[in-house]
Amino acid sequence: MNIFTAKRIWITGASSGLGLAFVEQLLEQGALVTASGRNCDALLSLYQQYHPRLKVLDGDLTDPLQAVEAARQVTEHWGAIDYLIINAGACDYLPSDSSASAVFEGIARTNLSISRNCLETAIPLLQRGSSPQVLAVLSRYSSLQLFKPNQPETADNSLMKLFEYQRATLATDAIDLTIVAPQRLNDPLVQETVILEYWSAHTAAEVILDHLPARPPHLLLEAMHLNLLWPLPS
Repeated sequence: MNIFTAKRIWITGASSGLGLAFVEQLLEQGALVTASGRNCDALLSLYQQYHPRLKVLDGDLTDPLQAVEAARQVTEHWGAIDYLIINAGACDYLPSDSSASAVFEGIARTNLSISRNCLETAIPLLQRGSSPQVLAVLSRYSSLQLFKPNQPETADNSLMKLFEYQRATLATDAIDLTIVAPQRLNDPLVQETVILEYWSAHTAAEVILDHLPARPPHLLLEAMHLNLLWPLPS
């Protein structure tokens, strides 16, 4: 039996790119999936094919009340979740005419809000799950520090710090956390530079899911052509 068969999984950022690839591959492997993201033809097509194993939620998860409502619907549908996959690489909510600086700041700020809201609302669902695990996937965009880069990183200005801060809290509930992120060259633990590789959304999702059962605390993902994994507003 596949490791993900009948597993209840909530995926954010699921409209396109890597998030959509997670949805497709997990459905193929027999999972029960909730996909949060702006409604798109691809998700609607998957819903027609995989209903009732796929539930699609369209909402703004930067809004705490909408995040609570999303968790309520997940609870109503599945009762609990075994995996929370936070695909925090880009953002569906930004206007297409945003300047480059506004786009990158918006991605960092938006994913901080979404991740914080989803973790808070999903913990009760994970507590009722089987061997629960959180997978957080960060891009070079979303891992940027907000505000002045010479300020200390905190859970309020750094997505990486937010997840690392939450690791101990999750562990008290026996919830494992795997963070997939680009290499941080200022990290004293980094011994060598990871070479950029070509990843499509499909191949990246496949490799990440293959590693997930081992429950590593960290995985490095350095990718060329980031727009293939996390499409920017167009």
